[in-house]
Amino acid sequence: MEDPTSTAAPNASEVVWPTPAVPGQGIPWRNGDRTESRSPASMGVPVGDRNSANAAPVQVSALGTGPADPDTGDRTVTSGPPVPEPGPRIPGEHGAFRADGESHGPHTSAGTVVPDGGSGTGDRAGTGGETADEGAALLDDLRAAIGRYVVLPSEEALTAVTLWVTASHTQPALQHAPRLAVVGPTKGCGKSRVLDVLHETVYQPMMTVNTSPAVVFRVIGKNPPTLLVDEADTIFGPKAGDKEDLRGLLNAGHQRNRPAWRISGPEHKPTAFPTFAMAALAGIGDLPDTIMDRAIVLRMQKRKPGEKIAAFRSRYSVPELNALRDRLTAWLTPLRGAAERLVPPMPVEDRAADTWEPLVIVADLAGGHWPSRARAACLTMTRNEVVQDEQTTLKTRLLRDLRRVFEQQGDMEALRSHDLLAALAQDAEAPWAEYGTKGLNAYHLANLLRDFGISPANHRFENGRQAKAYARNQFLDAWARYCPDPAQPAPAAAEAVLAHRAQGKPPAPLSGTLPICPPGGPAGPRPTR
Repeated sequence: MEDPTSTAAPNASEVVWPTPAVPGQGIPWRNGDRTESRSPASMGVPVGDRNSANAAPVQVSALGTGPADPDTGDRTVTSGPPVPEPGPRIPGEHGAFRADGESHGPHTSAGTVVPDGGSGTGDRAGTGGETADEGAALLDDLRAAIGRYVVLPSEEALTAVTLWVTASHTQPALQHAPRLAVVGPTKGCGKSRVLDVLHETVYQPMMTVNTSPAVVFRVIGKNPPTLLVDEADTIFGPKAGDKEDLRGLLNAGHQRNRPAWRISGPEHKPTAFPTFAMAALAGIGDLPDTIMDRAIVLRMQKRKPGEKIAAFRSRYSVPELNALRDRLTAWLTPLRGAAERLVPPMPVEDRAADTWEPLVIVADLAGGHWPSRARAACLTMTRNEVVQDEQTTLKTRLLRDLRRVFEQQGDMEALRSHDLLAALAQDAEAPWAEYGTKGLNAYHLANLLRDFGISPANHRFENGRQAKAYARNQFLDAWARYCPDPAQPAPAAAEAVLAHRAQGKPPAPLSGTLPICPPGGPAGPRPTR
């Protein structure tokens, strides 16, 4: 992948050699820490050697104060003498870092950035002039601005939205494009207002309502927009008809290099349409499971009487949010190469890790408190969705309720189908008494458990009588995979990651298996009884 910020780009006004980023500490300046304060009204940034006499300020375009190349983020010098060329690089000066922080040459390890020999991914901040410390401050400003206009369900959700917006500005460097599912039980929960704020802050927004697959196929290209789909329940709801093409497109677009092939043009040639693009979808009720599984989920609620937000008005809200968007673009465009090479340690696994990795990457680039905050939000929101799925998915609910019945019966070797059905029907809060037309029966029970490889068999009990029954050992694998024991303590490895981040140290790679995973993910530790 060619780095758009290469120093070989035409009309470049300065040459800045990059330095590798240390995860959790942001991107340092080439010649020491930059400590002077910065405000939108004061946009002068020293270039060249900050300690030399010929250092001169330049004007940059975060708020329209000077021209800048939108693709490379290079600043245009409007005053001051030419910037001297940097001296030769010393071989081995910028090696990667092991998890313990020691330099060890051009290798890749978890949580490191490998230098690419001057690809332009250093500390240039483009139109925003953000340094390592200011990267964290920029995310703080964005988080505060989003929180002024919407009431999100939790502090972790506000952190997730902030990082999702930020990650959209690194789309060309990402391997996965996480979805943002903004769902609520009724109208008036603030779903559309979230999309209004996203429209003014994300990278190349494309707002649409009730879109079609043909439109999405044609707007996604090599430099895709960020899709913002409102009223998604009209696309995937029960009255929406057949939308499998659009669902398949959104599912495939979660990962790079998953094109959709169609016959196109007057010559009817097979054509590959790119699908990779970040997308936010808002609607009433849950989206299809395959989309929710690839999404960071915001479960919106109506505001309480005491919860106040600022009115969203185009005349002042849009310029404020656009200024933050320009600062994000300026800060992250030169860092796309670093983002592409960064391999952050994750507190979750599999698809949950794929979905959250772009957010953790930008948090690591920002540094400060954002790496630990991002991982804490990841753990909390992923765990919440696991619980939510257990409560709403019928088959998972059945597994959990059957485990409870076996525990109440002293974990017997087997239980009669009749006894299991009677125990399930006695739970007034469960759906089994009203399942079907006359409640859950033996046929329904066997049909629901068939996909887990569980089936009844003849079993002889202590009194010598034989009956259809379910053996407890048939459920052990399904219980471990789909509803692990909630009493298990938090993973020690994840706690170690957060502790290392709090101390500003690159954490060691995670080992072992974490039970925090999306539904259908890997099994956690099997319970022993």
